[in-house]
Amino acid sequence: IRQMRVELGSASALFIHLTLLPYIPAAGELKTKPTQQSVAKLREIGITPHILVCRTERPLSKELRQKISLFCNVPVEGVIEEKDVDHTIYEVPLMLQRERMDELICRLLHLDAPPADMSHWQDILRKIIAPKHRVRIGMVGKYTGLKDAYKSVDEAIGHGGIANDCGVAIEKIEAQDLTPENCAQQLKGLAGILVPGGFGDRGIDGKILAAQYARESGVPYLGLCLGMQIATIEFGRHVLGLEGAHSTEFDKASPHPVIALLEEQENVKRLGGTMRLGAQEVQLQVGSRAGRLYGECVSHERHRHRFEFNNRYREQYEQAGFHLCGLSPDGELVELIEIEKHPFFMASQFHPEFRSKPDAPHPLFRGFIAAALARTQEESA
Repeated sequence: IRQMRVELGSASALFIHLTLLPYIPAAGELKTKPTQQSVAKLREIGITPHILVCRTERPLSKELRQKISLFCNVPVEGVIEEKDVDHTIYEVPLMLQRERMDELICRLLHLDAPPADMSHWQDILRKIIAPKHRVRIGMVGKYTGLKDAYKSVDEAIGHGGIANDCGVAIEKIEAQDLTPENCAQQLKGLAGILVPGGFGDRGIDGKILAAQYARESGVPYLGLCLGMQIATIEFGRHVLGLEGAHSTEFDKASPHPVIALLEEQENVKRLGGTMRLGAQEVQLQVGSRAGRLYGECVSHERHRHRFEFNNRYREQYEQAGFHLCGLSPDGELVELIEIEKHPFFMASQFHPEFRSKPDAPHPLFRGFIAAALARTQEESA
């Protein structure tokens, strides 16, 4: 980055250094020494920060700002307070604007820009902090004991909540703990059920039970990657009567391999060689629920999987109302499914959570939370 600024010129680049000001309870003060040392280390390699963004638990006093400015050779106005937020990380942009960091950057880069209108962002924050509605969503997975295992999915669900002015309480449910005897009791009262992606056979039976419960009870369901394969297996077994229907990932001897590797992949020995990765085009069927949610017939979605819907079973599934509403451009790969006679039962082979943003929620999450909210309101009416 030092070389980059030399190449671009001093008027076209600046350095912003994020640093920590630890609070020492025994001393009752914030310590600036780590910041001074990190700035000194940067100077050794030719980088002099123009702005210091100071992460802190406590407000910065005028005296502390002046001390940091003096020992780090940064103007006082370039010492920016970034105090711990009260509710959500999305409060940070407004906090930095209150510190006038945006104005300082524009001035240092000689940019003639009007003041930023953050009213839309303030509305997003209001919907996060004080939403008009609330729903409970159950996420049935195998890594529920790890807080950040499904972080992208958690965030995307929250984005769907923002779109519907709805707070979302996510209940993590360990798939391997679900049994035919306790499934209904465990999932009772949820406004929606989501089965995220994953690999391996642990918890597969519990996920199938969750998909069956959602389908039979009319509870909104959203499956992601493996969650679509789970929905396919469940529908094959309990609606089409395909006894033993499974994925060849979990049962190579299944009499009905409704999920399988493509023929051209079967002889590839290296697992990475069969992985479908990255952004791929998805064509959505006009008139489908997916088409209405997206408002367009083509999307590009992120993928990370090996196994696919087995095309030998397409006709059976379609005739039974298991609609294959999203396909690859050549029509060979099933990307998105929906069950027609259900309030909301959709599943994607791709990972929509990777395209979702707070100010642009992914259509599938927006629709999922809307359906969950509708169910909650119907039950409370």
